[in-house]
Amino acid sequence: MPRPRKSRVSKANERVVSDDDYIPAATLILAREPDAGGAPEYLMVRRHGKMAFAANAWVWPGGRVDAADHEGAADDLDAARIAAVRETREEVDLDIDPATLVPFARWAPKMKLARRFDTWFFLARAPLPDAPLTLQEGEIVEARWTSAQAMLDAIAAGKAGAIFPTKRNLERLARFASIDEAIVDARAQSLDRIVPWVEDRDGQKRVCIPEGRGYPVTSEPLDSAVRA
Repeated sequence: MPRPRKSRVSKANERVVSDDDYIPAATLILAREPDAGGAPEYLMVRRHGKMAFAANAWVWPGGRVDAADHEGAADDLDAARIAAVRETREEVDLDIDPATLVPFARWAPKMKLARRFDTWFFLARAPLPDAPLTLQEGEIVEARWTSAQAMLDAIAAGKAGAIFPTKRNLERLARFASIDEAIVDARAQSLDRIVPWVEDRDGQKRVCIPEGRGYPVTSEPLDSAVRA
């Protein structure tokens, strides 16, 4: 059963954030290293244009943590691992061992959103890097293995869309030359929730996240920040 929820203070903006405001969710950043060498590639999927959340956006497989995910789980983090694995199986038909998932980050965007998600991002190596993918009908319309920088370039060129947390995590992943390097960084960073906030900087409203959490870019103009 899910544990009782508590309120906590977000260090990012010094305001109370209640767990009851959020829907627990989990995402799996599945990684492989190309045979030809070069930066790691990550399995990303494009959501259907009619989806209520992040329609037509490129994301990593993931979704809500269901009540069933808590059955047999040691704690809420374990249940999130199970959810990330289940969602990956449902969306692309790949099976991953939950024990291999390394916590990468935890995001809880809060501004003007009808549905707010408290999302664990996990990182794991693909056990079968070349396994065929079967996409979930009605939810996933496309999937690809891509380096983080290649996806960022596509977003910058207007050839792909992504929400604020995805872009920030792509920028963080683009720093790593290997999966091992990404895992070492993940284990070194704080896993406190990242709650973006808005502030004026040089006359421009920007969505901001805390410094010192491994992200090379910590703000974006409010006008271009989607689901921040």
